[in-house]
Amino acid sequence: MQPTRAHSSSHGRDSFIDIIRALCVLAVISQHWLMPVLSYEHGHLSTGNALASPGWWIVTWLTQVMPMVFFAGGAANFFSFRAVDSVRDWLRSRIARLLAPVVPLAAVWLLLPHVLVSEGVPAQPVLIAGKIAGQLLWFLAVYLLVIAATPVMFKLYHRHGWRVIGILAVCSLTVDVLRFEVSPAIGYLNALFVWLAAHQFGFHYADGGLRTWTAWKSAALAVTGFGITALVVFFGPYPASMIGMPGAPVSNMSPPTAVMLSLTLGQLGLWLTLKPLLARLAERPFAVTVLRWCGARFMTLYLWHMPALVVTAGVWVVGLGLASPAPGSPTWFAVAPVWVGVTGVFLGCLTKIFGRFETRRDSSQVPPTSPTRIVLAAVLASGGLLGLAAQGFMSPGNPLGPVLWVLMVLSGLLLVRGKGVPRALDVRHSPIRTVPTGIRREGARAITAKAGSEGFAP
Repeated sequence: MQPTRAHSSSHGRDSFIDIIRALCVLAVISQHWLMPVLSYEHGHLSTGNALASPGWWIVTWLTQVMPMVFFAGGAANFFSFRAVDSVRDWLRSRIARLLAPVVPLAAVWLLLPHVLVSEGVPAQPVLIAGKIAGQLLWFLAVYLLVIAATPVMFKLYHRHGWRVIGILAVCSLTVDVLRFEVSPAIGYLNALFVWLAAHQFGFHYADGGLRTWTAWKSAALAVTGFGITALVVFFGPYPASMIGMPGAPVSNMSPPTAVMLSLTLGQLGLWLTLKPLLARLAERPFAVTVLRWCGARFMTLYLWHMPALVVTAGVWVVGLGLASPAPGSPTWFAVAPVWVGVTGVFLGCLTKIFGRFETRRDSSQVPPTSPTRIVLAAVLASGGLLGLAAQGFMSPGNPLGPVLWVLMVLSGLLLVRGKGVPRALDVRHSPIRTVPTGIRREGARAITAKAGSEGFAP
């Protein structure tokens, strides 16, 4: 399994992975901004989902891009992990980079709901806003655990190759059977099995296997993946929508079902088929500038795009009393660009203010971090993020709940932050590094052995 050189830009980055990440963030933002159907009357905000309109579920097969987010993350983590000297420092750096942008979000939203209510804003829409601001933190909670598992999954990849994904797929199917037959709560195990499998596909791309596929082979993978998805949706127990819908008895996303793996195959095949076109697009000067700007702010854009939506809804719906048009109507299509444009302006302002927490570089050294501290940091921070995702930043029945969750996240960050981040490990600005062709399987084995020697082997 000899690695090959990635298709890279002049900046030493894999342009295909860069553009996948950028387009996925754009898809997430666009979908979340266009989904809400809102109306406000007598202090009560009514919410609906435009994608619940008849037939619109098919859109989610392309716009539900979390499979590709984890795929791109897997490629990024593989590229950077196999080039480091210290597994502990790599984990510490990755975890710290992931958690740092959460601090300003938590600082704002722990206080803002109470300030708004004290100023006379009705509590019900404020409660909804506080929940929305915290909901998307589920991704960070799961991705944090995936990062913590990367040294182990890296070792398993080099030992067992594609069989790892096969085992994870069997585990996810088993969980689904138990979920439908025994208890829905069992389904949350798939938050690891499904997304670890998608992450593992990124390993196969980074190590050269998937990068060499022809357009025909990639197209066949897309047809197979989407075909399996259609079969299990129309003849199985899975809903057609790839996002959770209001009132639906089952969600394919919360927690994820095994159908997300067939969707991963379909989307991955489609992206690989389009790879030559996307790679050429990524080489254009304007695209290079946009990708570089977005690459340094992906987490900020993700964390603050829903608060930007909250501001727009607060002004437009609550403040001016303008309800959302009926989804799919001519008025809806006419208003959508204005809605997105206004929300984009707010997001640009928020990114300007809070993006520094992600783009700031610190070249100071840090003391060695023990494996125990790293594991404890991952567990604490992941638990806190899950609590915020489930409860939001405002809980009338338990006002100290959000404070506890935020303290857990901060504790995790402090355990790994130390005094700074070594410049050699600053992977934020160049997370998708091409690796010299001289690094062969023997080099990967050496790093794998080092991972075991530092206490992260299975």
